[in-house]
Amino acid sequence: MSSDQVATDAVAPPRKSSRNRWILLIVGVVVLDIVALIAFPPFPKGEQPGVDCPFPACFIQSALEFPAPHTVIDLAPSSAAEAGGLVTFHPAISNTLLTMWIVMAIVVIGSALLVRGSKLVPGRGQNVFEFVYEFLSDFGIGLAGPTARPYIPIFLGAFLLVLFDNWIGLVPPVGKIEELRAPSSDVNITIGMALVSFVIFHVEGFRHLGVGGYLGKFFPVYEFRNGIGAGIIAMFVGIIELMLEFVKPVTLSMRLFGNIYGGEVALGVITSLTIAIFPVALLLLDGMLNAIQALIFSVLTLVFITLAIESHHEEEGHIAEEVVATIDGTEPSGLPATS
Repeated sequence: MSSDQVATDAVAPPRKSSRNRWILLIVGVVVLDIVALIAFPPFPKGEQPGVDCPFPACFIQSALEFPAPHTVIDLAPSSAAEAGGLVTFHPAISNTLLTMWIVMAIVVIGSALLVRGSKLVPGRGQNVFEFVYEFLSDFGIGLAGPTARPYIPIFLGAFLLVLFDNWIGLVPPVGKIEELRAPSSDVNITIGMALVSFVIFHVEGFRHLGVGGYLGKFFPVYEFRNGIGAGIIAMFVGIIELMLEFVKPVTLSMRLFGNIYGGEVALGVITSLTIAIFPVALLLLDGMLNAIQALIFSVLTLVFITLAIESHHEEEGHIAEEVVATIDGTEPSGLPATS
């Protein structure tokens, strides 16, 4: 037997084993979907379980979650929430909040178990955790630079939390019963996470640059030393940047909410119409998109932190000088502009 044949024989079993695992995974998803349909049959909204649900309209309506979360525990039942208000306050534990607490417990306890009793020669669990940490650490530093190194734990924590917040919505009975729902499909949860990121990168900005240095990024009054034109332009740019700071939590929260809620709607409609077979491919696609959204959220948080701790007053002054020079028809050095 030649060496090429030996190599081919050695490679063949792993390929076959990998193919068998994918087949078993697909079959498992189909079986789980059918079991979920039998165990939690759809019924018309507002009715009790067991009521006939005409196909397909009722199936689709039963599978869809409205943006407003379901209240699991009402902490103030005597005072009803104001109906029709754009922003209301009513103390309660919603299904998305309860599910997020479960996800937090899974992430924290799972991470602690993986690194428990860490050894110089890591075991399988420690090896997986260290691989994920090192991969994300290198990825984050490669994007945001060396200044992002102290904030890698925040980046990693945000990624794992958002990732499992997204993925848990793909696992029955989450989304099949009112008490459990994917946290990222609730705009209240995504706004809360975005505001936490917002507070972190502004606190770090004040801590690294001081009150005067950080506010100087948005109100660069020192540029008036280079002339009234340079000062006005720098102040204009600074005010625009200040307004953009308040857009950051909106983009972080709405991007995550829109993608996750839209994916759940699409998955619910396709599953209701085809029961089991076709949703397998959409389920894998939705899982990949959920991971991408978690990565986007965590990467933007890391980048915003690094931008907040960097002073760029010199760059702003240089830009202002260039704009003034362009208006005056001279180069920044004071020489006449050349064509």
